[in-house]
Order: sequence, then C-alpha cells, then structure tokens
Amino acid sequence: MTITESLAILRAAQDLPNPFQIQLACSFTPLHLKTLLAAHQQQRMPQRRAIVVEGVFGDLIGSIASASNPAAIAVVIEWQDLDPRLRYREGAAWGRTLAADLIDTARMMLGRIEQAIGQLPPHVAVAVSLPTLPLVPIFHPSTWQAGQLELLLERELSDFASRVAGRKLLNVVNRRWLDEHSPASNRFDLKSDLLIGFPYTIAHADQLADVLALNLAPRQPLKGVITDLDNTFWNGLVGEIGTDAVRWDPASRYYLHGLYQKLLAALADEGILVGIASKNDPNVVGEALKRNDLLCAQEKIFPVEVHWSPKSESVGRILKAWNIGADAVAFIDDTPLELAEVAAAHPGITCLQFPVGDYQGVWNLLRNLRDLCGKPRLSEEDALRLESIRRGAEFQQQAESGAAQSDDFLKTIDAVLTFDFETAATSARTLELINKTNQFNLNGVRLTEADWQQKLVQPGAFVLGVKYEDKFGALGTIAAVQGRQNVNRLEISAWVMSCRAFSRRIEHQTLKRLFDRFGVDRIEFKFAPTAKNGPTQEFFGTMLGHLPDNDFGIDRAQFESVCPALYHRVEEISGVTLNG
Repeated sequence: MTITESLAILRAAQDLPNPFQIQLACSFTPLHLKTLLAAHQQQRMPQRRAIVVEGVFGDLIGSIASASNPAAIAVVIEWQDLDPRLRYREGAAWGRTLAADLIDTARMMLGRIEQAIGQLPPHVAVAVSLPTLPLVPIFHPSTWQAGQLELLLERELSDFASRVAGRKLLNVVNRRWLDEHSPASNRFDLKSDLLIGFPYTIAHADQLADVLALNLAPRQPLKGVITDLDNTFWNGLVGEIGTDAVRWDPASRYYLHGLYQKLLAALADEGILVGIASKNDPNVVGEALKRNDLLCAQEKIFPVEVHWSPKSESVGRILKAWNIGADAVAFIDDTPLELAEVAAAHPGITCLQFPVGDYQGVWNLLRNLRDLCGKPRLSEEDALRLESIRRGAEFQQQAESGAAQSDDFLKTIDAVLTFDFETAATSARTLELINKTNQFNLNGVRLTEADWQQKLVQPGAFVLGVKYEDKFGALGTIAAVQGRQNVNRLEISAWVMSCRAFSRRIEHQTLKRLFDRFGVDRIEFKFAPTAKNGPTQEFFGTMLGHLPDNDFGIDRAQFESVCPALYHRVEEISGVTLNG
C-alpha cells in the first residue's frame, strides 16, 4: 500500500461511527507508519473508523504508560530501545566500551517494557513487534558471522517475547513472517533516519503496519475444511486403480498428499471440522478409508459424502450437518471445474485448488490453510467439536423420527444444562460464540477482544456461558449471553447459541434462568434482524405475538405464558443442582 492509497482509505472512512483507537508506542518519529497502520486497520474493520494516536517521541516506555484508554496499542521495539547507543543518531562512541554492559542494559530495558505492558488495562489489545532493523555495526565479527553478543541480545529478546505472549489480548509479531514479506536488505532508510528520525523504507513500514493490524484484530478462523479424495486426499483414482493402489507414501512424490493428510489431521485435533465430498463409488471409498496407513484417520472426518451427484450438493449437506455458513469453510479439490461449481452454489466459501505434483504449490497450500484456520489459543470445546457434531446428527435423526412425540423424546435424553456465571467472561470460547454467524444470534454484532473487555467493565455487567450434555454426549459450551443489570431489569446486548443445540429448548431454559437468578420482571434485548437469525426472530415472536424488527422487552408473565415443559437437569458451574 502506498501513502497516497492509505490517505484515500482514511478520508473515505472519516465519518464512520464507533472509532477504534490505537496507541502507537515507538521511540522514533512514527510518520508514515502511523498513516499506514491506520489504513490497514481500517481495511480490517470497515464498519468502524480507525484512529492511530502517537505516543511520546523518544520514549517507548512512556508511550506505553501514557496510553489514554485506547482500544489497542501497537508496541514497536527497535534496537535503540534496548540501549540508546544502538542507534545511528546517537553520539556515543562504538566499540568495546559499549559492549561491556550491553546485555545488562538490554535486559533491564526489556524488563521495564514488560512492566509497562503489564500495567495496561486488561481490555486493551496489544501487538508487540521485536526489532526488525539491522544492528549498528558495533560487533567485531564480520556481518556474515553471528557473534556472541548478538546472540545474547537475541536470547534476551526471545525470553522477553515468551513472557509477554502469555498475557491475554497480546500477540507478538512473527519475525519470520516479516522476513518473508519484507526482505531485510530493504527495510532501513539511513537518510530518513538521520534527517527526520523515521528509520523505515515505505515498503517495510507498509508490511509492518499490515502485520500489526493483523495481530491487533485477528481474522476469524475458518471452522471447517471439505476435501475431495482422488488426486487430493490421495494420489490416483480409487475407482479405477483400486483401494490398495492409491498412494500417499513418504518414499515417493505422492507424499505431497500425505503432507496434506497430516495437516488435516492436525487441524482436526485443533477443533477444525474435516469433511469429504467426492464423486465416487461409496463402497470403494469406504474400503479405502479403512486403510490403517491413513495419516488422517477416518474417525477425524465427518461427514463423508460420496456419490455421483454434483459436489455442491455434497457441500450443502455437510454445511447443514455442521450447522455453519459457507463463509466459514474451505473446499479443496484438484479440478478447477469442481471448484467453480461449488463456488457458484455456495457464495462466500473459500475454494482452493490442490496443485497435483507441484511441490512449491502444495507447500503454499498447506501454509494458506494454516493461516485460514489458525487460532491464537485453543479451548476445551475445540477438542469436543467433532464428537458433538456426530452426536448432534444422531440426536436430530431421532428427534425428527419422533417429532410427533417430542416431549416424550426430550424426557428420555437425560439432558443436563450447566449455567456458568463465574468463568465464562474469561473463556475464549465465549467471544468465539459471540462472533459466530449463528442462526440464533440476537443482532449479528461482532466484537474485537478489546470491545469485549470494555463491555465487561461496565457497571452491572455479566456474562453467562451455557454448557450442555445428554445421553448422546457432551456439546460443551453452546450458548453465551452478555448483558448488564439495571435496577429491576436486565439489558441483554448479546445472546448466541450454537445451531448444534437446536430443538432442545435450551433457549427457554436460559431465559428462565435469567429471570430467576436476577429476580427481575423484565428483560430488554438489543435486537437487530439479520439475513440468518430467523430462528431467533421466531423464538421471540412466540412471546411478542409478532416477529421483532428492533429492540424490544419481554416481561416474565409473557415468557411464562408460552414457555413449554422443560426437562433438563439444571446446575450452576459449582455443581449445585437447581432443579430436576
């Protein structure tokens, strides 16, 4: 991005509401980095105006400490922040006298930076960039040799980064990512540094701003990957050459497919759903998936759609089984025609071609998938997701087969609801649910982690997480409610429930628990209709007598008059049984 382009982006957004303010903490003149960071952040948050405020010139630690309640802070560390003698504009002499106490000084300064970060409010998102510029030529070895002092400096930086990375809402920029996107030889501008105090080339400032914005507001990871089989999951056409002849073995070029299987297995372990859509004979595929040398075992995959119908139909059934939108899924196939057919039928889906026999192309695909599905932290529910999908499908089959006797069916499933008012606010799963494009979603509003933390410090704020299990298995945390108590009523600003939990009357039990716990007679809802929250509208429509189209309230009497029989055993997070 050029400076001209970034200024145009910012001008177009100057009237947007709900500003997202970033404090830029660095010790050099921020100049173009400030402008580029605002533009990249604006592109990542198109509904809000991005504003970047610079800190105290020449004082990185002071810039962090003086941050005036920003939504986020970008901490850009350079070598001069570890020791002011490690800069070109410094008048001190280079040589052995500098080296004598360099490591001690760097360790002390990194400790002070860590302390300043630790004193930031917990709701502030933080992105930290470690030094990206070449060191001043002070060390006695040649530049192609790694001297001991330089290695000791790197160790101090690594120790610092590993410590601060444990802070909630803090991400450290991956220096290897920057190495790939911004060559080291094209980062430093000596003339600009000496004359105006800005040390970066425009190209490097652009890449640094981009990765800082990515770390301050990470993209929502994909929830699932749907893969083709022939010449994708394995090499060869299984229907032609047989189940024993398709290959992915490491002793051949076909191991590209083995690497792909290994990544799918790793993603599945992290809670990413993996499904199969293949035009094939289901009996033949079934035998091939039983092979014990698969690197992504069959039990990590669900569902498996194998037939001769268009793949878009298979993808549609998989999306329904997963209860997620196409925009949360990647489809991988080796054939451009199949990719185009699926893309046309499911707008928003990410379609990627498996580049058969192309080593660099497969490497790029694996890294692309990792970026699309990557999560900064894993939750307990990630390990439960696949099994809960399987059990949810089993539940729906039985519920639909006995729809006429739904009450009788619900009585027999031994459902347990656990309401968590204690730890839900700090759970990564809660915000993940809030930001999902669910059909049961109060208003579709998505929040950054900084926005979320700001809501939690409001007077009377609360968060409710809802866990569910029955005889079909545990679904984990399947619902989240955020709001605040205001005298004798509640104000709910977010309520989301996973589609896997439909048909169990969980929403009724949740609303009942809110009335009972807070002892209020009325609950106000911050509602907005969306293209996908029809089930939410229908749920509230049974109480209001009409589908809601904006904010509304529900009285306890209204709710109780239409609430069906509830058969759950209800517990608090402490394990105390409330009823049942």
